[in-house]
This record gives sequence, structure tokens and C-alpha cells, in this order.
Amino acid sequence: MPTWASLGFQNAASPLMEQLIFFHDHTLTILILMITIVGFNLISTMFNTNIDQYMLESQELELFWTIVPSFILIFIGLPSIRLLYLMDEVYNPAITIKTIGHQWYWSYEYSDFCNLEFDAYMIPSNELNNHMFRLLDVDNRTLIPVNSQIRTLITGADVLHSWTIPSMGVKADAVPGRLNQVNFYSTRTGLFFGQCSEICGANHSFMPIVVESVPAKTFISWVKKMI
Repeated sequence: MPTWASLGFQNAASPLMEQLIFFHDHTLTILILMITIVGFNLISTMFNTNIDQYMLESQELELFWTIVPSFILIFIGLPSIRLLYLMDEVYNPAITIKTIGHQWYWSYEYSDFCNLEFDAYMIPSNELNNHMFRLLDVDNRTLIPVNSQIRTLITGADVLHSWTIPSMGVKADAVPGRLNQVNFYSTRTGLFFGQCSEICGANHSFMPIVVESVPAKTFISWVKKMI
């Protein structure tokens, strides 16, 4: 993968992640514009000898550099507040999944189905096949139907963990004794990888997350097989 490509975001797989990327680009555009203007003025001042040494104050200039930053904060703050609201809102979820973080693996419970629960351990390197991903693949992938609203309830069984899927735009701490809620909507089929984003112990980096988005018929067949 090229160096510049690895510095960017993963390809969005949900509307929420698309909005996060749009907001990032929006904010970065404003910052680049501000840095360009300030840098140009600094360089112009260094090489410009036409300075009014008798100017003591300028009410117009002070008014300008007070009002303009206020509008800049509004242009950044309003989209940010809207996005925070969208991230916390839950829209009639089709499926609820309870995720429990352990040292050092994840457990999943599909609350809408009876006796559908399993643990997901990372597959050791010596057991990998050619189609598996080293340090990322698990023995039991978390299946979800595509184009469906998914609600995930996240908690921890022992210490703090963090359930994260970057391409979905979701990240929530798994806190023992507390339920955190995230929702996401997969717009395409595929495998989406994540890792625990909280330093939870010696094997912190060996508890990956794999979400597989599949068509509805495939998901129903998988549920029948698992029950």
C-alpha cells in the first residue's frame, strides 16, 4: 500500500463514516485556508518596510479579527454538533448485538434469537490459511445483514476494552458494569476489521474484531445453522 494511502481513512462502509470523512475534509479545508492567510501575512510583514509606526490602534481591524474567528467556529461547530447527534441516535434497529470484552477475546450475543452466542478468538499464525489475515482474523466472525440498522450494546467483563470498527465509524468503550450503545448501518457486503483500542493488558493487541456484512438470505441461513 502506498505511504500516502496508509495515512488516510479506511474506505467508508456506512453513512456515518461517510459523514465523518466529509466533516474531516470540511474542517481541514478551513484550517488550510487559515494557515495560508496567516502565513502570507507573516511573510509579507517580514519583507515589507512600509510600516506605519505612528498607528496606535485600529477599531476596524480589532472588530474584524474578533468577528471572523466567531464565524469560523460556527462553520466548524454546527456540522460537528449535528454529527455527534447522528452518532448517538438509534433508528429502529433491526438487530441488537451484545458485545462483551474479555482478556483477551470478544463474546457476542444476538439478543433477538434464542441461544445464539459465541466467543471470537484471534486465529494463531500457525493455523492460518491462505485466505486469512494475520493478527486480524478470528475463528467466529460477527455476521450482520447488509442495509440494516444494527444496534450494539457493549460492556466489559474484567477490565476496560474498546470495540472499534474504523470503516463503520463506530468506537465505544467496554466498561465493566456499564452498557454503552452504538449503532451503524452497513451499505455494502464485505469484511470489516477492527481491534481493541484500549490498553487492556499484555495481549491487548491480540483481540481483533471482524464484522462480516452479508445479504439478508445468507444471514438468515447462518442464524438457522447457529441456533
